[in-house]
Amino acid sequence: MTEKTFQLAVIGCGRWGKNHVRTASQLWGKSLKYICDVDQAQGKQAQELAPEAIFTPYLQDVLKDEAVAAVVVATPAETHFQVARAALEAGKHVLVEKPLALFSGDAEQLQQLARKQKRVLMVGHILLFHPAIRKIKELIDTGVIGKLQYIYSNRLNLGTVRKEENILWSFAPHDISVLQYLIGADPIEVDAKGGIFLQPGIHDVTLTQLTFPHNVLAHIHVSWLHPFKEHRLVVIGDRNMVVFEDSRKENKLVLYPKGIDWVAGEPIKRESDFQVIEFEAAQPLQMELEHFRRCVETNTTPIADGENGVSVLKVLEKAQACLEKQVVVNEETPAEAKSVAGQNYFVHPTAVVDEGCEIGEGTKIWHYSHVQSGAKIGKKCSLGQNVNVGNNVKIGNGVKIQNNVSVYEGVELEDFVFCGPSMVFTNVLNPRSEFPQRGGEFYVPTKVCYGASIGANATIVCGVTIGRFAFIGAGAVIVKDVPDYALMVGNPARQVGWMCRCGTRLKLQKNQAACSKCGREYQQKGSRLSCVKETEKED
Repeated sequence: MTEKTFQLAVIGCGRWGKNHVRTASQLWGKSLKYICDVDQAQGKQAQELAPEAIFTPYLQDVLKDEAVAAVVVATPAETHFQVARAALEAGKHVLVEKPLALFSGDAEQLQQLARKQKRVLMVGHILLFHPAIRKIKELIDTGVIGKLQYIYSNRLNLGTVRKEENILWSFAPHDISVLQYLIGADPIEVDAKGGIFLQPGIHDVTLTQLTFPHNVLAHIHVSWLHPFKEHRLVVIGDRNMVVFEDSRKENKLVLYPKGIDWVAGEPIKRESDFQVIEFEAAQPLQMELEHFRRCVETNTTPIADGENGVSVLKVLEKAQACLEKQVVVNEETPAEAKSVAGQNYFVHPTAVVDEGCEIGEGTKIWHYSHVQSGAKIGKKCSLGQNVNVGNNVKIGNGVKIQNNVSVYEGVELEDFVFCGPSMVFTNVLNPRSEFPQRGGEFYVPTKVCYGASIGANATIVCGVTIGRFAFIGAGAVIVKDVPDYALMVGNPARQVGWMCRCGTRLKLQKNQAACSKCGREYQQKGSRLSCVKETEKED
């Protein structure tokens, strides 16, 4: 593939998308064929950085052009899965900004699709292309550091506060990818703690501890509530120590011949003068894009491939689970189980439960959530941070509602429903602020049936029924009833396949399918799918 035949498109022209446009234009000129963004004003701003590129607000213009070999996806994180999948299905090589997807399961689907299509899938873990990080890896691999013992990373700043994600998901993916790169392994244990100060349910400061094989320990401290910018990585070995401070103007990478030696059974401190380590003065984004192109042209696996993206997401998910379990006890309200009519459940001190609610045994209601009068919540449910449950809402057993979700009056959730972060229910079809429509007679009922899952940022327009075990993709907008087991994506949502009860996508052949994970068997008749063979005991 020559420079003339290599054609690239950048999809998404926000702050980081513009960086891709600028860098790609400087590297390859006319080879940057398209700039794509639904926000035309934003797209036009990006086009000023690459005047020879074609601007289009339509993704299909890019995907249908066979001359475009590769795309960079720099859209909002909640759309990464859908856009990257569409690009892979269209036969494009894909570089996706971090995170690869919002869920590791979606990321694994992208990785599998890339293998099937024989296309390069790469994740924008840009620090893997920083010359200083590459130099540290060289010091480790050549034995200069000695046996790795401990690594810590501080990524601190004042500002860049986000509303759609917490500091862990905003800052830490880069550090996780760097740790895995330097150590050459995935962590075997993950723990995280943090603090919430600015917005309900969104952590502003987190400290994550990772334990790796061979007794290597790592800490990641991230915060957007810090008086000054600090990007510091410290690597401790039994021979030497190295410190990388990207926020410094000079002497960014320094080797310290320090350590502890055992002499006659006593620990003796060893110290020598520090040594400044020189490294190549290259821009990480330029190196990342050049690496992506080489992988496309030579059909080789990127350093930050889809597997790397999946692995980082799994670590983030484990850390987030630890944050959600974290309990902060204050003196006024002990974080103890409360009891109503013999039913034991947990309410975080910052949450509010009105009088007249029914809450099942084992249910947990986390930070800043509100359950309003008349609501009925089943057993062993989990309500994440900043969840609102409206008056008279009915929620079954084993339901999991992630952060920033409001379940309004008129919505019913059956057993084992999953509601992803920031997804939206509605209960009035034609709302007007001037003419309020309050009360049960105005609300249009919505029902989510047993075992259904609704992805992050999806919107459910009221008056629909979502069938059993249906799967609503991230960002989808549901405007009509959804059949059992259906996989729905897009705006408005359309059905693109079927999902097994266990959450695995099914591959139908002659209207029949067997789940590759759990072995359940299914048969399609018309527009409906039914399970004809169960391999596991019904819950």
